[in-house]
Amino acid sequence: MQEDLFDNSTNPPILAIGKQSFVLKQFADAVVEEVITELRQLVKQAPFRQLQTPGGQQMSVQTTCCGSWGWHSDRKGYRYVDVDPVTQRAWPAMPVVFAKLAQQAAVAAGFAGFSADSCLINRYLPGTKMGLHRDQDERDFSAPIVSVSLGLPATFLWGGLERKSSPQRIILQHGDVVVWGGADRLRYHGVMPLADGHHPRLGRQRVNLTFRKAGD
Repeated sequence: MQEDLFDNSTNPPILAIGKQSFVLKQFADAVVEEVITELRQLVKQAPFRQLQTPGGQQMSVQTTCCGSWGWHSDRKGYRYVDVDPVTQRAWPAMPVVFAKLAQQAAVAAGFAGFSADSCLINRYLPGTKMGLHRDQDERDFSAPIVSVSLGLPATFLWGGLERKSSPQRIILQHGDVVVWGGADRLRYHGVMPLADGHHPRLGRQRVNLTFRKAGD
């Protein structure tokens, strides 16, 4: 596994896992309590749900979204929608602390000017996983992806530009942030089945916030 500390003056450290992809260890720690508070209010407006793949299978993760656009999947395919199909209302507005965290993480990884308009929120319970995939439903790939981990630790699979590439395995802890873009924007990634455990703030679950620029 490639994990090169490219700036040993940074505390907490930033680890390079590719040409333009980084793990920002504990980057969210300073605002994590505010993030959790906002998250709990958000899911009251747009509850978690299990989506269906275009092939008809039910995803194991539970999802919801906030921002101008929400990611959705059903028999019609993968896409972004501006109205929550469950509530038939606009997605909840992205909390200010969410947007600032995503922007600051992007800057720390070398991507200035990032302004997320969508946050996909995935909830993992023990045994839940995410197969290798790449984020390719956005209209423009010039913006990076910013991914924030909360709750139980997870093994992140970081693959190559082809699905057949053997992925690295990277342990992500509560408060870690992964940022990738540029040459690495379309790399495959996933999550191994979540091991059981108990997190002092979130219990037997992991929650992942994935910030994207989905619209124009």
